[in-house]
Amino acid sequence: MSEPPGALSVAEAPPPTDTPSKTVRSERVRPLRRPGRWIATAVVLVLVAQFAHGLATNPFYQWDRFRYWFLRPTILDGLVVTLEVAALSAVLGLLGGVVLALARLSGSPVLRAVSWTYTWLFRSIPLIVLLIFLYNFSALYRTLSLGVPFGPAFVTFDESKLATDLAVAVIGLGLNEAAYASEVVRGGILSVDQGQHEAAAALGLPKGYQFSRIVLPQALRSIVPNYVNQLIGLIKSTSLVFYVSLLDLFGSVQSMGATYPGDIVPLLLVATVWYLILTSAVSVLQYYVERYFARGATRALPPTPLQRLRTGLGGLRERIRREAAV
Repeated sequence: MSEPPGALSVAEAPPPTDTPSKTVRSERVRPLRRPGRWIATAVVLVLVAQFAHGLATNPFYQWDRFRYWFLRPTILDGLVVTLEVAALSAVLGLLGGVVLALARLSGSPVLRAVSWTYTWLFRSIPLIVLLIFLYNFSALYRTLSLGVPFGPAFVTFDESKLATDLAVAVIGLGLNEAAYASEVVRGGILSVDQGQHEAAAALGLPKGYQFSRIVLPQALRSIVPNYVNQLIGLIKSTSLVFYVSLLDLFGSVQSMGATYPGDIVPLLLVATVWYLILTSAVSVLQYYVERYFARGATRALPPTPLQRLRTGLGGLRERIRREAAV
């Protein structure tokens, strides 16, 4: 078959015009130098070293007395009371917060008004004032009764027998915690996309099933971190129950400090370290709970601290190997 006049054969075709005229040299990519970051790191390390040196060498801290008091039975008894008060108050506060949040989101104007008033009132009253008021509640109401309003009473209770020091502490902290927990739960429920509610309603699912199986699992991703912050604050707030004659961890430290005034500083350090241990344990629990509820919301679960450590050590070894090969 003959070619058309003026056409070029494959052998006669000119070379492509986009062929580079110079040979590109391959060079190793060097990391970006950040001198400011190294300077800031060095300054922080120096400050941390100075702080640690002061803690270890200052005789004012009396670390020998700290070791003596840290595991004393008096301190451990107070720690048990702190854990008991915090656990019971957290359960009471969370249950009350859920009820208040659902009432605030209900269609009843009475329930919404009562929930809003409760939250406004107990978030406005200082916790120490609430505890002292409840501790002296028997001066206002010597007996409590259940019956018809403005009518006969069916059951009567002696308030002084019911209001023990532990009960006053748990009720006071629980009432205060419920006001804050209600806003945390309500915010988590409102964070769920409205399309989820509409899709569940379109499928004809019952209201209870919609809330427990669709809304609540998604709301927990927002509720858990915020409520754990409240829980950490609750653990520290238990130190106020000392003012209602309950010897918790802080109360035991205060009592021992009054008996041994020379050991006030090591005793305060003992309380500080125990509170750090408790709040750190709650923070670790928060991490794994958040990781559990992140399933399905992210493409990959966030790595655990151990996995991060392994990745960091692997990256450090790889960097050292590359630097040695240069």
